Amino acid sequence: MKRSRYAPGEFCWVDLASHGFDAAADFYAAVFDWQREIFDTQGGPPYARFLHQGRVVAGLGELNQEMRDAGVPAMWNAYVAVADADAAVARVARLGGQVVVPVMPVLDAGRLAFVNDPVGGAMLGLWEAGSFTGAQWVDASGANCWRELATRDVAGARRFYGELLGWDFVAHPHAPPDYSVLEVDAAEGGRRQLGGILGMGPEWGEVPAHWSVYFQVDDLEDSVARVQAAGGSIRVEPFDTPVGPLAIVADLHGAGFHLIQPHHSAA
Repeated sequence: MKRSRYAPGEFCWVDLASHGFDAAADFYAAVFDWQREIFDTQGGPPYARFLHQGRVVAGLGELNQEMRDAGVPAMWNAYVAVADADAAVARVARLGGQVVVPVMPVLDAGRLAFVNDPVGGAMLGLWEAGSFTGAQWVDASGANCWRELATRDVAGARRFYGELLGWDFVAHPHAPPDYSVLEVDAAEGGRRQLGGILGMGPEWGEVPAHWSVYFQVDDLEDSVARVQAAGGSIRVEPFDTPVGPLAIVADLHGAGFHLIQPHHSAA
């Protein structure tokens, strides 16, 4: 699905904070056939945009040595569009959340902030668009198609994100009874289901609350094989779900993501 704008409350972007810029770019080229387009940061840290068939789908940055030495893992980040980043960050503080990265400009592209929710500490990016609105291609093969929060306090997470971002939560006929699907008004009009909240039970052990990103593929078996051939790993072997087969994998630096082959594509 082609996108050129996002309404406040919609997920608009995902990017990878990596432990190795060139190696990560090569890995995702091998898995998704992505090309990288270097973004001029005017002296800032290196950053690239991943393109799939000529459309921008995701971003790539590199954690600096200080962050890596401090144990910050490679990870995928999800961003939600907001009309006013300062106002959104103020709401986070008022609702008991933590501001991890204060609002900062990204040249003329926009303004970003990172926040942790108050119920499990899951980190989420906020994006106030300038010249860059977000991904040009979503909900299609080779692109981001879903975002999911794993938390031990589903009710608390629903309250926080509902008040912060205007999300509503609904049941889904293909989801478990305790799974919350989030909805919001979309830029194109109507309501869109953008992601979900999954409850973490004792079987999760010490895994902290976190947001995960999903990428859509045409052939899950082939994509999993590509991950392994490129130096990545399989965290959860492919399994069937009502919406399509799913696997959880990690890249060569340990950044986790989901692969799904949906029975019915939205694109």
